[in-house]
Amino acid sequence: MKQRMVSLTILCLMLGAIPTLAQQDLYDNGPINGTTDAWTINFGYELADSFTLLNNSTVGGFNFGVWEYGGDRLTSVDWLISSFPDGGTRYGSGTASGSNLTDQFLSVNQYGYDIDRITVTGLNVALVSGNTYWLTLQNAVVPSGNPVYWDENSGAGCGGDDGHGGGCPSIASPGGVGSDPSEAFTIDGPGGTTPEPDSFILLASGILGLTGLLRRRLG
Repeated sequence: MKQRMVSLTILCLMLGAIPTLAQQDLYDNGPINGTTDAWTINFGYELADSFTLLNNSTVGGFNFGVWEYGGDRLTSVDWLISSFPDGGTRYGSGTASGSNLTDQFLSVNQYGYDIDRITVTGLNVALVSGNTYWLTLQNAVVPSGNPVYWDENSGAGCGGDDGHGGGCPSIASPGGVGSDPSEAFTIDGPGGTTPEPDSFILLASGILGLTGLLRRRLG
């Protein structure tokens, strides 16, 4: 019995110490709006939004809000992180697709569009603090061939005041010409070590099991 109690105690401590990876927001331009407006990021159109970082960081991914026609799901999108909206120094670029892209349906807005959150992972882009960078999106693809629109939120609720990046809200530039109200997006790190609820649930289960043994032992 003592051996079982010791084993359970060790197991509980181990479960409590197991962290689950959780992405960290390096820059947060505010939540997805889905009701005001949105800007085309396919059919030859591109859109860039600015961001700055408070610390030297490695960008592991990003997410952004889109308007899509009912039932559409994004399968790929071209991305670029650069020093200017129309190019300049290119720090990273590629096409997000497959396991590196997820499309999460959120709601249907008053115009009948699906509002979705697109999450892109698998990046490894090293950036230094203090500089202004631009995230450009273009060539978005849905199997239906319909338009895809990047959600506009004008930076409302952006995270510049709570430590998630500077230069908030962003400046948006369509095709490097002029400016538009900024869009909903976050720039994410490669992941942190914040314990997630599952770890605490397992810990609690182990403690309850240990308590049951103690009650039987003392009864």
